Amino acid sequence: MKILVTGGLGFIGSHTVVELQNQGFEVIIIDNLSNTSLNVLDGIANISGINTAFEKLDLREKEKVQDFFKRHNDISGVIHFAASKAVGESVENPLLYYENNINALVYLLQELKQKSEASFIFSSSCTVYGQAEKMPITEDASIQTAMSPYGNTKQIGEEIITDTTKVTNINAILLRYFNPIGAHPSAEIGELPIGIPQNLVPFITQTGFGLRKELSVYGDDYPTPDGTCIRDYIHVVDLAKAHVIALKRLLGKKNLTEVETFNLGTGTGSSVLEVIRAFEKVSGKKLPYKIVDRREGDITSAYANTDKANNVLGWKAQFTLEQAMESAWKWEQKIRS
Repeated sequence: MKILVTGGLGFIGSHTVVELQNQGFEVIIIDNLSNTSLNVLDGIANISGINTAFEKLDLREKEKVQDFFKRHNDISGVIHFAASKAVGESVENPLLYYENNINALVYLLQELKQKSEASFIFSSSCTVYGQAEKMPITEDASIQTAMSPYGNTKQIGEEIITDTTKVTNINAILLRYFNPIGAHPSAEIGELPIGIPQNLVPFITQTGFGLRKELSVYGDDYPTPDGTCIRDYIHVVDLAKAHVIALKRLLGKKNLTEVETFNLGTGTGSSVLEVIRAFEKVSGKKLPYKIVDRREGDITSAYANTDKANNVLGWKAQFTLEQAMESAWKWEQKIRS
């Protein structure tokens, strides 16, 4: 079966391509290369031994999306990663996020609705919960007002998909994941932000390597044990495997409703300072950091209840925080060597 992976040269997308290929799927990647590099294709090939089909395409260009599906009318499923993803940037540039994250999704679904059947996996986010009222967060938690335009695009995206599946032959799974970190154990692919990293772990590893003077910790006065924000950090390989399991569920018609939703996380919350300590332990380095003001759009705490993914999908995260940090550090050293 041929599977389209949009944003397939990005961090989570590239790892998911590898896991799809491990399971025998034929993959075609779309990416506009706005936050990644063509070199990722080589990393995928070095792991899987497969030269993956790739097209540079911006999903905001509707006619090009239409042309793509005319040329590839044998696609059985889509895993949709292509989106802008930084909370802080979305606050500063909301229109970019609404254009990129909403328009691209609509144009994809317009093509898929013409098929007799289609399977669609959506890269959603725990940000849809806003600051949840109870921890750990279950899939039944109420959807709070989004704390950022990025989070709002994920909420709107879920609503668009849900409405679309009611009147088409598209079946979908919404994967709400928490904080992906780490890298492939081969160190052939990993997180490769362009410019200044927007996410914690690549900023930590770049600081550890000496590329950054010090890490900024945004606030130490949150109502948490050490005053810093708490998140659920999940190894990207665990996350990638969950996408393949979810896709197989749709293709095998095991889904119980047109749209299913699953949280993907470890079920354990770790503070920013705990992540720093985990890095220091696996790297043997002391990390320079300073406490600065809180960042707009950040919530206090978010970690997952993963019972539904464990019991219904049959998926469970395997890697520890330290293992994830170790793989991220190995990747950082590889790309700087």
